[in-house]
Amino acid sequence: MAGKAKKKSRPAVSGLVVLALVATSGYLTLELRKRDEKGVTQVTNIGVLEGNAASGAEDKGRESWSRLENPARSVLRDGEGRIKAVLTDGARIATLTGPARTFAEPTSTSSKVSTTDWVRLMPEPWEEGAEKEKWFTQWYAEYKDSKEDDLFASAFQYVAGAPPKKDEQGLVYAGDANFGPLNTTGAEGGDLRLEQSDFYDYLGIPYTFRDGSTGVPEAMRAKSLDCSGFIRMVLGYRGRYPLMSSDASGDGLPRTANGMARSKEGVDVLPLAGITPDDRPSAIDQLQPGDLVFFKLDARTGERLDHVGMVVGYDTEGHLLFISSREEVNGPTIGDIGGVSRLDGNGYYAKTLRSAKRL
Repeated sequence: MAGKAKKKSRPAVSGLVVLALVATSGYLTLELRKRDEKGVTQVTNIGVLEGNAASGAEDKGRESWSRLENPARSVLRDGEGRIKAVLTDGARIATLTGPARTFAEPTSTSSKVSTTDWVRLMPEPWEEGAEKEKWFTQWYAEYKDSKEDDLFASAFQYVAGAPPKKDEQGLVYAGDANFGPLNTTGAEGGDLRLEQSDFYDYLGIPYTFRDGSTGVPEAMRAKSLDCSGFIRMVLGYRGRYPLMSSDASGDGLPRTANGMARSKEGVDVLPLAGITPDDRPSAIDQLQPGDLVFFKLDARTGERLDHVGMVVGYDTEGHLLFISSREEVNGPTIGDIGGVSRLDGNGYYAKTLRSAKRL
């Protein structure tokens, strides 16, 4: 989806007003799950799991590399065969093994993801044999045991209840984000909230792209990120992946979900076959943490894919979850309001999944 915004008070609107807005918008939510308890998203460091401690000198000499296919990738294991890194040919996304963390969002779901995966961006795309390259050895030495924020840590800094974070200049670069301002047009069949809130709208500052154009924030979109704006915030502004100013200008990650899905950036893990229900991919076991997943939710968008999220991993019940910014929750979430965040099964998002990419 596209992205621009105004600060929300997450559920500061009364229940009756919300119901009225949803009725006006004509938006029908299938699979609405009850909220169990109040709370904010919890990110807990539960320590290093058995076997995932930093390797000693005796293990370092026994590290080994192997190759896997579909997609082509290199796997680094320690002396006991435990995976330490997975690196995909043509992609900058790297999955490293580190201390365990648990991601939970009790306001919107009972699901929890406990994982030892740390997802980071390498300075260059991976290729077979790159383990011998200077750029990789230096990068891996810096990040193999690092607890510095990775893409997951950044992503969960925008969910409901996330506290604000400021840089040295006092700019608030993270904290509870909206999806977008309320749609006040009252048009029948219209959305509850407006799209087109990009990362610079959240920040409230102009941003000059590599093609020389400048994105100018709109005041009403302050602290807002639509689905693609959220991904661009996490991967681009925070992760420093190159960003296009639109779907057509510059190089890097395009502006919209459709542009991202159809771009030549990264590796197509689940290639786009089409937009119909018959084109739903079946091999979701090929997905790994950090992959971008693309959906076809709205018939009004024609041939365009209209939603994007990021794979987080398997929850404690064995279901594959993703995080994205959504209008029903008014911001980034792994929650189930408006449809469960599972990519397996036959829920709302599982049935509308159409492709996946590893940047």
